[in-house]
Amino acid sequence: MKEIILIKNGELALKGLNRSTFEAVMIKRIRRSMKSCGECDIRKAQSVIYIEPKDDSFDIDRAEMLVSKVFGIAGYSRAAVCKKDMSDICSVAKEFLSETLSTAKTFKVEGKRGDKSFPLTSPELSAELGGYLLSCYGHLKVDVKNPEVTVVCEIRDNAAYVRAGQKKGAGGIPVGTGGKAAILISGGIDSPVAAWMMAKRGVELSAIHFASPPFTSPLAEQKVKELLSKVALYAGQMPLFTVHFTEIQKRIGESCPEEFFTIIMRRFMMRISQRIAADHRCQALITGESLGQVASQTIGGLVCTDAVCNMPVFRPLIGMDKNEIVSISQKIDTFDISIRPYEDCCTVFTPKHPKTKPKLYDIEKAEAVLDIDALVEEAVQTARFEIIE
Repeated sequence: MKEIILIKNGELALKGLNRSTFEAVMIKRIRRSMKSCGECDIRKAQSVIYIEPKDDSFDIDRAEMLVSKVFGIAGYSRAAVCKKDMSDICSVAKEFLSETLSTAKTFKVEGKRGDKSFPLTSPELSAELGGYLLSCYGHLKVDVKNPEVTVVCEIRDNAAYVRAGQKKGAGGIPVGTGGKAAILISGGIDSPVAAWMMAKRGVELSAIHFASPPFTSPLAEQKVKELLSKVALYAGQMPLFTVHFTEIQKRIGESCPEEFFTIIMRRFMMRISQRIAADHRCQALITGESLGQVASQTIGGLVCTDAVCNMPVFRPLIGMDKNEIVSISQKIDTFDISIRPYEDCCTVFTPKHPKTKPKLYDIEKAEAVLDIDALVEEAVQTARFEIIE
C-alpha cells in the first residue's frame, strides 16, 4: 500500500494573478522541509500538492509533522493510493483506515469524482464504499451530520485516494512573500511568539539577541537558540546576531538617572538593531512588546523608544494580554523553554522605580552625556553571527 501526503492551500486562493508566485514559494519551503525525511516527489495538480515517497525509507511521520508547520497550508492529510477500481478502493480503504475506524463509533463517506470518466457518480461512490466499510466494521453507525470520522475518497486523473478527513494546516502565507524583518529576541515568552506571528504573515526573519556577560550566563544564550529552533520549524533557518551589551549597560548605569535606565537601554537596542537589520536587507524591526505589560511598554515609553528608529517597528502582540500570548507559546512549543530561570539582559540593572510616563526631551537630555555613536558602532562591529535551523 502506497501512502502519500495531500496538501491544500487556503488564503493563497485569494491572490489572483499572483497566486502562482505564492504557491511556488510554498512548494520551495515544503521541499526544503522534506530534505530531512528522505527522497520524495513533490508536485502540484488540480489545486492539490502531492508529496509522494520514492521508497520505504521515507519518514512519513516526520514529513507530516513538518508539513503541519509550513505557512500557507490550509489543510493536509495522509492518504492511501488506489487504482481507479472499486474493488481496489474498498480493500485499500479497509486496510488503511483500520486503526481509525476500529476505535470510532460513527462515520460517513464523501466521494469526490474529479475524473468524470469514472463510472460511478460521487453519491454512488460514497454509498458503495460506505456500505463496504459498514460490512467490515459492524460496530460503526452512519452519521452524515456530525460523524467522528469522515472518510474521503477522491477520484483524480491519475489515481484514487482514500483518507480520513483533513487536518488543519498552519495557515497564513508562505515565509519569504512578506519581506524581511529582524526580531529582537529575548529568552522570555513574548518575543518568540511575536516572531512566529510575523513569520505567519510571510516575513523572513533575522534574529538579534542582546547578551550581558557575566551578568547573563551562557545558558541564557543557549535558551534563546532553542527558542529560535522551535520558531525555525515554521519560519525556516534564520541568522542570529548576538550583541554584547554589558559595556553599554554599565555606561548607562554610571551616567544616567536610574528611573530612565530601561528606556535608554531600549533606545540603544533599537539603534543597534536597525543598523544590523539594514546591513542584512531587513526592512523592519519586530519586538514582543504588549501595551502596559511592563513600565517601559507604556505609550510614552514606546514613543521615546521609537524616536531613534528610521524603519518601521512591528509589535504583533501590542493588544494581547498575557494569557493569549502564553496560549500561543504553548501551541508552538516555546513556553517550557521560555520559563527556564535564566536571566536575559532586559532583567539586569532593572530600576526600582522606572519612569512610566517619560518625556522624550528628558530622555534625550539624560543620554546626551554618553558617546552614543561610538557605543553603537562597537556593539555592531563585535556582534556574533550564526545560523539557526
